[in-house]
Amino acid sequence: MGKGKGKKHNSGSAGQNRKKSEEFLLQNSQKPGIQITHSGLQFEIIKEANGSQPILSNSVKVHLRAMLLGGKILDDTYKDATSIEYKVDEAIDGLKEGLQLMQVGSRYKFYLSPELGWGKKGSGGRIGPYAVTIFDVALLEIID
Repeated sequence: MGKGKGKKHNSGSAGQNRKKSEEFLLQNSQKPGIQITHSGLQFEIIKEANGSQPILSNSVKVHLRAMLLGGKILDDTYKDATSIEYKVDEAIDGLKEGLQLMQVGSRYKFYLSPELGWGKKGSGGRIGPYAVTIFDVALLEIID
C-alpha cells in the first residue's frame, strides 16, 4: 500500500504539534518542582538518591516509561518488570543530559522539547514532528 495524499497520521501535523509543544512546555515550566537546565530540558525529581552519577562514556541500566503528550505510551519497562541498558552517549540529547543529572537510585521525570528529542522529523510514525516526549526514568545502575 502506497502513501496516499491527505493521509492523516495519529502523530499530528508539524504546525499543530509545534504549537501544542510550545504551549505545554510554557505551562509546565511554571509548575512547582519543575527545574529547567540551560538547554531548556525540563525535569522534576520524583525520588532523590545519593549514588554515583553517570558520565557520557558510561552504560546505564534503567527503568523508563516514555510517552507523548496525549498519554500514548511508547515504551514502559516498569509495566514489563524489565530494565534496559544502553550507553549514555547513544541516547537522544535530552536523555543524555538528563541521565548525567541523576544519581544511582534516583527517579526523575524529563520533559523533552522537540529540539532535545526527535525534532521536526519525528520518529518512524510513532513520534510526530515537533512532539514533546516525556520520560519517567529510574537510574538503577552504572554498568562501567
